[in-house]
Formats: sequence, C-alpha cells, structure tokens
Amino acid sequence: MSEVPLLRSDEEAVAAAAALADELRPGAADRDRAGGVPREALAALDRSGLVGITVPREHGGAEVSHVALAEVIRLIAAADPAIAQGPQGHFLFVDVLRQLGTADQHERVFADVLAGRRLGNALAERGTKHAMALQTRLSKGDDGVLRLDGRKYYCTGAATSHRIAVTALDDTDAVVAAFVLRDAPGVSVEEDWNAMGQRATASGTTILDGAAVEEGLVLPYSTAYTGPQLLGARAQLVHAAIEVGIAGGAFADAVTFVREKSRPYFEAAGNGYERASDDPHVLHRTGELSARLHAAEGLLERAGRVLDGLPHVPATREEAAKGSLAVAEAKAFGSEAAVAISSDLFALAGTSAVDDKHDLHRHWRNARTHSVHDPIRWKYHHVGAGVLNDAVPPNHGQI
Repeated sequence: MSEVPLLRSDEEAVAAAAALADELRPGAADRDRAGGVPREALAALDRSGLVGITVPREHGGAEVSHVALAEVIRLIAAADPAIAQGPQGHFLFVDVLRQLGTADQHERVFADVLAGRRLGNALAERGTKHAMALQTRLSKGDDGVLRLDGRKYYCTGAATSHRIAVTALDDTDAVVAAFVLRDAPGVSVEEDWNAMGQRATASGTTILDGAAVEEGLVLPYSTAYTGPQLLGARAQLVHAAIEVGIAGGAFADAVTFVREKSRPYFEAAGNGYERASDDPHVLHRTGELSARLHAAEGLLERAGRVLDGLPHVPATREEAAKGSLAVAEAKAFGSEAAVAISSDLFALAGTSAVDDKHDLHRHWRNARTHSVHDPIRWKYHHVGAGVLNDAVPPNHGQI
C-alpha cells in the first residue's frame, strides 16, 4: 500500500472526502451494474486517509467532530453510497475499541487504521430468531489457540478489509468481538450479495472455520451496551449520513437531467413553456424536494452537533438519550427524503429518464435497500415517547 496521508483536522477530512467523491462519481453507475466487490474504489478510500479520521488524538488521529464525520460520509454517499457504507462497521469498531480496548490493543489496531488498514464487520447472522442472535463461537482448543466457527451475513466491508471484527459467544456464553485477519486460514468471504440496491457494498457471507484469533485481540463486547453509551448513536449517524447523501445525489441528478435532457410536457409547451425547467408544476415539486433535502441535511448536522456536545461516554441514560434521539430523527427523516426524492426524480425528469443507460433508478434502489437496515417506524416511536412521556430509549445500542 502506498503511503497514506495523516489527516489532522475536520477541514482536512472534509476536503479529502470531497476529492474522493469527485473520483468516485464517474464510476458509480458502472459499479452498480457490476455488483461484486468494488476493490479499486475501496482501495481509493483506504488510500485517502479517511479511515483514520476517528482515531483519538492521543493515538495520532484527528478525532474529527461528529459534524465532520457525518459530512464526510454524506459527501461520499452523494457520489456512491455503496462505497460510503463500506467503512460503516469500521468506524463502529474503532469507536468500540476506543471504549473497551486495552492500551496494547489501541496501539496495535489504531496504528494499522492510520496506515489505511480498514476493519470489516461480521456481526449479523441468518436463520436465527433475529439478525443479532448469535450462533458463532469463539472457543479455545486443546492446542490453547482461540478459534472462530460460524457463518455471518451482511458483512459489509469484510472482503477488502485488513481485519474483520466478528461477534461471537465465548466459552462462558458471553458476547465478545474478535479481530481476525481477513486472509487468515479458515476465513472465507463469499461474493453472494444479491440485493436490488447498494449492490457494490458486497454485504454477503463470511464463513469462519476454525479461524485462529490472538487472545490479545478480543474485546468484551457484551459490556458495550450495559451502561449509558453513544456507540449506537454514532453508528446510526453514519447510516443517517448515507441516506442524506443518497437524497443529495438523486436530487443533483434530477436537476441536471431536467435542465439538460427533459422536454416540456405538451400541455406546458402549448402554454408557452419552452423548457421542462419552466413548467410551473416541475418548478413547484422541485422546490418542495429541495426544501426536504435541505431539512434532511439540517437534521443531520444538528444530530452531529448534539453528539459533539455530549461526553464520549455519557454519565446517565437521559444524557445518552439526547444523542440517540437526535440521530433517530435525522435517520428517519433522511430515509424518507431519500426514498421520496429518488422516486420523484422520474416524475420531474420524464420518460426518457427511465432508460436503463442512465441507471438513475440506482438512487431509488439504493435508498430503498439501505433504508430498511432498521425500521424508521421504531425511531419515530422512540422520539414521540421522549417528547410526550420523557421516555428514555432502550440501551441496546441502536434505535
């Protein structure tokens, strides 16, 4: 790997994200059509220095603000949301490591991250009561070596990562997170992701067949959510930024298409409107969607500022709730905005916009696919309960 720049501030991180977005944008449609693992695009992400921006300052990182992190992800997602989702689990586990890791773990893993070695995730499983019910095991064999055995799915970023963070049950049935090398014997990442959208996230299966793990690279993950925490809120902030980025990318493509390619409807032309962009109905709906996009962007920034105003580990659940509920609003509204804008794109741009050569439907497919990552109805439920009843959301790490 070539030398990776060390980004030292919010401003440098956002500038790097804007440059990466410009690099990714021209190939986004081709990556969507191809599916599979976008190795070159993810390598560009790793080379950019952006995977290290949340490493704490005492370990050489920029420890960017939440506002900046959200903006970094939003910019990349507006260009290619599949690549923006690639480091979502990475940022989660940098955060988890900061909170639960030992000094030696910090030194080892943070140094790798700053060198552009991204972490993948292998958390969820299929065929169980719910996605986070675990059957994967971490056990010590007769040879004294810890080994992972199990099958994971939705493993975004795993295929091209340096290490994969795997959740498993240990010999005491406690949930742990083990960092296993991607190329370790017994680790197999399949290219079987076949979703209608976010196709280039390659969020498929990881198989662990006696994969060896160093004892020094295991975290007590079961303790992560036992007390007040913002791990879930920070992880959801990245998801919210992906949705808002999708909305922005779809809106930008709609505006460009209407300006450059759309013809006016014949009734509009008969009333003297020579361009589609002069049609009063097109103008009205464009204005509505613009307002919705800017509202989503504003809620995303607000969520980042609320998190920036809280301690990294809050003292009370009430304090943690402030961050969780602010992010929940941004994620729920951003998801709705992304789906609406990516759908109404076609109503604005007209029949020619549905030609597959433009691949504009990827925006809706991406929005719809990513938005069901977790139900927004539960987010509005918790927000409403907080407003009306001062209720504190559950401390399970994600709302």
